[in-house]
Amino acid sequence: MNDPTRNSTIEPVRFQPTPVDETRRRLPLTRGRIAAIAAVLAVAWFLWFLFTAKSVRFDIEPATAAVEVSGGFELEFAGIRLLREGAYLLRATAPGYRPLETVVDVAVPRSQTFVHVMTRLPGRLTFHSEPAGAAVFVDDTALGEAPLTADVAAGARTVTMSLPRYQDAHVEVDVEGREVEQTVHGVLRPDWADVTFPTRPAGATVRVDGTEVGVTPGPVPVPSGEHRIEVKLAGYKAWRDIVKVGAEETRVLPPIDLERADGLVSVRSSPEGAGITVNGTYRGTTPTELELTPGREHRLRVFKIGYGALTRNVRVASGRETAVRFDLPALTGEVSVTAEPADAELWIDGALSGGVNRTVTLAAMPHEIEIRKPGYAGYRKTVTPQPGLVQEVKVRLLTLEEARFARLKPRIATALGQALLLMKPSPIRLGASRREPGRRANEVLRDVDLTRFFYVAEKEVSNADFRRFAPGHSSGSFETSDLDEDEQPVANVAWDEAALFCNWLSAQDRLEPFYVEEFGKVVGFDPDALGYRLPTEAEWAWTARHVEDGAPLLRFPWGERLPPPDRHGNYADRSATHVVGRIIFGYNDNHIVSGPPGTFQANAKGLYDLGGNVAEWVHDFYEIPEPDQRLNPLGPKDGDYHVIKGSSWMHGAISELRLAFRDYGAEARPDVGFRIARFAE
Repeated sequence: MNDPTRNSTIEPVRFQPTPVDETRRRLPLTRGRIAAIAAVLAVAWFLWFLFTAKSVRFDIEPATAAVEVSGGFELEFAGIRLLREGAYLLRATAPGYRPLETVVDVAVPRSQTFVHVMTRLPGRLTFHSEPAGAAVFVDDTALGEAPLTADVAAGARTVTMSLPRYQDAHVEVDVEGREVEQTVHGVLRPDWADVTFPTRPAGATVRVDGTEVGVTPGPVPVPSGEHRIEVKLAGYKAWRDIVKVGAEETRVLPPIDLERADGLVSVRSSPEGAGITVNGTYRGTTPTELELTPGREHRLRVFKIGYGALTRNVRVASGRETAVRFDLPALTGEVSVTAEPADAELWIDGALSGGVNRTVTLAAMPHEIEIRKPGYAGYRKTVTPQPGLVQEVKVRLLTLEEARFARLKPRIATALGQALLLMKPSPIRLGASRREPGRRANEVLRDVDLTRFFYVAEKEVSNADFRRFAPGHSSGSFETSDLDEDEQPVANVAWDEAALFCNWLSAQDRLEPFYVEEFGKVVGFDPDALGYRLPTEAEWAWTARHVEDGAPLLRFPWGERLPPPDRHGNYADRSATHVVGRIIFGYNDNHIVSGPPGTFQANAKGLYDLGGNVAEWVHDFYEIPEPDQRLNPLGPKDGDYHVIKGSSWMHGAISELRLAFRDYGAEARPDVGFRIARFAE
């Protein structure tokens, strides 16, 4: 079949939109249409407001208050306001009330009520008291003296009116407020009793607690309560008693017969403050007045320390006063003052008297003697010179450093009973000369200034002591010899364990720990702490080698040359031949390994086993310093090892036996233990 279009070509054609009639697209916008649209919108908004608004009621007391709400559109019908959610400012006013102004938050509920009570203005109160002049208090707040007028806050109030010698009046008042005037009247009742004092004779003055209130027989007003009463009439003895009365009470006391007065003696002396006896009975000090029985003779004796006593006989008449004066003669004694240094000053009773080494004459009474000199600790003593005797005061002033040392206890003990001795150190030169036999390279000569007093233990820490801190510790044994007996020195302890023992012991004695711990490890130390610690290398050397200032330091614990005297200390002796490699030939101490601390003789400082028994950990980190340095007394700040000082039961060679010998380590050894120390101040 042939299709004539099959081979025809499709050509593009430009689009032409359909014509639109412009007159049909536009609608005329007339005033009527605008008004209709506005009306529709207004109705829609009003319906939307009615649908979304909340019904809110404001209950204000008083009900007559004028209420105004601002902050948004509202409609009010019969006391109900339609408000949308949000914050509004509420204002209310009413005569006699403070204006109310507050913010209210209208929330989601459809119906809400807000209740507010307006504050009444104060009332005008006029106060009267009977009698007038009472102090007026409203709820404990003072207003002044009645009569008076004041503004008082509305509400129930307690009015108190108070006047001396009257009982307080209390009035309960309901203050209306709103500037309403009210009157408060208080009647105060007497707070005294009328007391009659029937004295014979009459006309005596009555005093209550020292205040004159009337004349007998009265009646006399006596305030309620308990009082001291004195009735006094010239020429008669005073009558005294304690009387307790109640308010508005009327009382007549039993008859009071006044006794004729004793004679009065006024006693004065120079100097004042002298003691007085009358017929051997002590009656006080001068100046004073004494009542004495008339018609007889009385023996008065007046005395004072440092003065001669005087005696006089006195006779007095009834109701009459006699004056007596005693001028006491001064007594003196001599005091001889001898002091060193010779240029010290003598102070007596706080005043400079001159130099020392002389005799002074002083009144025979207590005097404070002081001897002073700059740079020295002063001396003070109270001396009472005796007439006819020469008293002696002999003094050697201590330097400030000597006085510091003298104030400290020379011996103290730990909670475990370990004794420590007080040391007053001096500068020391550590190390050894290159020419000294046995010297090692780490024994460099260097200087350390020791200035702080310290305590150091007499003996090394024992196994028994250490097991109080670490119950499971064992010092073990060496070859077949036991090192673990309670009385033997502790061994096989690392430096950290020794330092931790020191901190534990400080806690037992309530001392600030010297070593700083973190997670059971020692990470530093506090140089100001007074807790227990290990001796420093310089302290150890000073206590072991120092004999006296200026003298050569000891080379060996026993002196200058080998061998040591028999049984001087626990070194490697002939009994240890099969245990250690080198011994002191011919020497015997009867101990193969360590022995009980303190077995052998103490050194010049009173310390045991600084040579022999066990070598000892000291505080310092180990280093080899430069020659002739002046070092920190506490040693280097850090390091990998710590210094070990002293020879042990294993040592028999000249190098180790010397006191300058320095060993070092970090781990425990069977021949290393320790002793404790602490700063004294």
